[in-house]
Amino acid sequence: MNMAEALHLDPGPSSLRGVLRTGVAMARHVSWRAGGSADRVYVPADLDDFAAFVRTIPQGEPLLVVGLGSNLLVRDRGFRGTVVLLHGVLSSVALLPASTPGEAPVDVSFEAGVACPKVARFAAMHGLEGAEFLAGIPGTMGGALAMNAGCYGGQTWDRVTRARLLTRDGEIIERMPDAFDVGYRHVAIARPGTPGSSAAAPVPVLGVDAWFIGATLRLDAGDGARSRARIKEFPSRRIATQPQQQPNAGSVFRNPNGDHAARLIESCGLKGLSIGGAEVSVRHANFIVNRGGATASDIEALIASVRERVLQQTGIELVPEVRIVGEA
Repeated sequence: MNMAEALHLDPGPSSLRGVLRTGVAMARHVSWRAGGSADRVYVPADLDDFAAFVRTIPQGEPLLVVGLGSNLLVRDRGFRGTVVLLHGVLSSVALLPASTPGEAPVDVSFEAGVACPKVARFAAMHGLEGAEFLAGIPGTMGGALAMNAGCYGGQTWDRVTRARLLTRDGEIIERMPDAFDVGYRHVAIARPGTPGSSAAAPVPVLGVDAWFIGATLRLDAGDGARSRARIKEFPSRRIATQPQQQPNAGSVFRNPNGDHAARLIESCGLKGLSIGGAEVSVRHANFIVNRGGATASDIEALIASVRERVLQQTGIELVPEVRIVGEA
């Protein structure tokens, strides 16, 4: 749903300024182009409207926040809850007022709905280095924060100096990096207080009780032309190594310690393995593509089959990095 379409839709509750739809096919909003419908989808007008909308959601109702849907699969029976679409809404990126181009380091602030490549290009155009890898991530910065996305030698949280979140209560909070448990393709809100303390308060769960709405990156003043040249290299790399012409969700599995998921899958002879319209890419073994008409069930079954066969043949259990939601 783009904003041009949204202008013709019924508004949400009168106190809100966004757009609410019911029974929305999520295949339109995920990069696999497969899956069921969500009970409700809301496109907020801005951050304040997003916060106001969240406060209207009953505590027990599932709430899913989606950017570009590039790391997401919604099962065929759909999502029994509410989806909030942020791409194109929370999409600002700016130098912080205290930052001065030409000095190091420089802070860049962004909102969760901005596409990762946009942040990379913004940084390069302002003579900054350290964000080039973001040009290789086909999602939004909210998703990059939530999973510590990375490629080409960089990871999102290597540069984060502070992060902003919206809680289930509609409260906007800001936290420093030490408030999070960050690892390879993993981010969680850390438990406060002394380790082992029985008096610690319940910790909000990212994606359930709290959602990233933005953050700040600290980048280095450098050679903008060099940064732009690096960014321009990435499309040709992807074209050469990834199935860009078929719907996919990027890397399906995390790389095991000291190895690569793609190498393991290929070593087991699984390139080209298919279930229904879903296929393990012959170009990159850690990609599953929709070759036409794939259902979410096809994709999920193929993920399970690859995991099982790699475990049987290598003894290594692959861990998916894509998120699967909805009714089984």
